[in-house]
Amino acid sequence: MKTEENILLLADAYKYSHHKLYYPGTTKIYSYLESRGGQFKETVFFGLQYVLKHYLEGQVITKEKIDEAAAFLPQVFGRDDVFDRSKFDYILEKYDGKLPVKIKAIPEGTAVPVNNVLATIENTDPNCFWLTNFLETLLMQVWYPNTVATLSREIKKIVTSYHKDTASEAAMEQIEFVLNDFGFRGVSSVESAAIGGAAHLLNFRGSDTIIGSVMAQKYYDAQQVFGLSVPATEHSVCTLLGEEGEIEIFKHVLKTFPTGIVSCVSDSYDIFRACSEYWGEELKELVLSRDGVLVIRPDSGDPVFTLLKVFSILMNKFGYTINEKGYKVLPRQVRVLQGDGVNIDMIRFIYGALKVNGISAENLVLGMGGALLQKVDRDTQKFAFKCSYAEVNGQPVNVQKNPVELDSHGKLTQSFKKSKAGKLKLIRTDEGFQTVGQEANAELQDQLITVFENGELKNTSRFETIRERAALQQPVLEQNQ
Repeated sequence: MKTEENILLLADAYKYSHHKLYYPGTTKIYSYLESRGGQFKETVFFGLQYVLKHYLEGQVITKEKIDEAAAFLPQVFGRDDVFDRSKFDYILEKYDGKLPVKIKAIPEGTAVPVNNVLATIENTDPNCFWLTNFLETLLMQVWYPNTVATLSREIKKIVTSYHKDTASEAAMEQIEFVLNDFGFRGVSSVESAAIGGAAHLLNFRGSDTIIGSVMAQKYYDAQQVFGLSVPATEHSVCTLLGEEGEIEIFKHVLKTFPTGIVSCVSDSYDIFRACSEYWGEELKELVLSRDGVLVIRPDSGDPVFTLLKVFSILMNKFGYTINEKGYKVLPRQVRVLQGDGVNIDMIRFIYGALKVNGISAENLVLGMGGALLQKVDRDTQKFAFKCSYAEVNGQPVNVQKNPVELDSHGKLTQSFKKSKAGKLKLIRTDEGFQTVGQEANAELQDQLITVFENGELKNTSRFETIRERAALQQPVLEQNQ
């Protein structure tokens, strides 16, 4: 048995004492998940179905797992009165090891403005009141795919906006392949690559993170492979014959893949010489005679200045046309890939510089690695999981935290960490989503649906459906320009 697969060991250590610390007579704990703000104004909900299927579905508590925890946890605390195996024995005996909780959530792929409830969880057995927040540690990890999906979608808004301004109508159809996921090697684990890679695929289809497509098929019943890639070199390929042999490598690349897209890193020695003398002169006819696209990749230097000079050289050597929006476009056989130093801010700078210099966005594709899958954290969108309702000695209790803090002038002010109180629902009005009390606006349907109850998944979604929900709509795009 792998320890990391034992759900009894997948919680923060302090939570094992809570069954004793909750006030006597507690029978219900109801908690919710939200994004309290952060870098973006809305959050794309994604990844809960994976967590439920992988960790919570079916019989997750067994005698062997309880025995393992009973031997391990007293060593953590240095005492025997914290972990109480009878709590888990009860679930094993009464529910055959299935978790007596109910989870509701917004359908995955939905973009919800921050400060709204995204999911709720409550115990369905009064003896298991402690279980609700025991599961917080696992459930909170949906912050990661939520945040990657949100970041990727925000970049898609930028890409779409600049394509609308500068690219031909034909190029608009290729937007899904503009931002490519290069993040596998830059994340902390294979699981992160899978979850984050799948989250990116809600918005784009370019990806070298194959495990993301695998995850979409395994946990979201995707009917096709969504992450697509192309043949491409790396520096170990292009430096194999030394600086003098670089052009021979380039020629070999073109001849090896005489059709279709092939990408070639070209900065091993001198990116500008490679563009002007090699690609733009000696190999020019071979490039233009291909039934396909050569993607030239600079991989060092300041992205904006390097790209402007690369495009200047390539347009001087290969020529260009002016599209219907008045911007320069390289011949269809030549494009450029920027995959170094790319983050959301740099993407804005790059596209802004291209536009100012009359260069169409359709000339460029992007690769993004650590900044896409790793340079995010729970505070990027300020995710929180808080109890908002309880039942104690038969009485309902609306639970809320409302801390104060000192502002920059030393005065007390209310913290943004104020939580919501009571049982919640998410409604949709003409103004958009709104979180209200469960009894309010009775005429409006709760947008949260039951996705898990007593060990069973409910209302699962296929990856294709989730992508449709996450798709940009025109009003959303315009509001975020």
